[in-house]
Amino acid sequence: MKKINREDMLELTRRMTLKRNCFGRIAGAYFDDSGFLDGTFNTHFLKLSQREREEKLGIAKAIPFSETNVNLKAYSFLPEQEKSGSIWQLLMGLRECELKNDAMLEILYELIGEKCSIGMDFAVYIFYGGYDIPRKGKDGESQWESEEVYRFLIGALCPVSGDYEPGPPECGFLFPAFSERSEDIHGIHIFQRNAEHPNREFCRLLTE
Repeated sequence: MKKINREDMLELTRRMTLKRNCFGRIAGAYFDDSGFLDGTFNTHFLKLSQREREEKLGIAKAIPFSETNVNLKAYSFLPEQEKSGSIWQLLMGLRECELKNDAMLEILYELIGEKCSIGMDFAVYIFYGGYDIPRKGKDGESQWESEEVYRFLIGALCPVSGDYEPGPPECGFLFPAFSERSEDIHGIHIFQRNAEHPNREFCRLLTE
């Protein structure tokens, strides 16, 4: 299993603030305690109210900001796991369409609802973002020129209460993996809030 560089994750989180927002779109679904779909939404991130943007940024940021190689671990896809109809193909498609394909999102929601129910009402939030990776000089300082644009998805599964008020993420993912300041489309970072008792169904869904 590859190790995640903590500095790579911190670099991403610095673009997850109200002033330096890297997200273009957010989609999500709400489920009851049995995993049945209650409703969905899909909108441009900046169309959220300031309070909602701040709340959702906190949820997204919790994934890469978590303790690397403990709560956030790196996984690799085998060639046979990248075939047609795989979860890898679905995530790649959602990234390419920037979350603008509701049919593909529905497939993801159905898989999560069927396989990853947590015994309480919960929500799934999917974020699409882009990070223009600045080039670093020989002295290690960032320069204005960019080397590549890292386009990525963050997913978070959160318990909800009341009027769909979300709690901290129980599990989540960052796809593609961000390794050595570049994308790795053959990898994914998976977050588990409880590292000692992870949601194994969620992990299996994303890696098998």
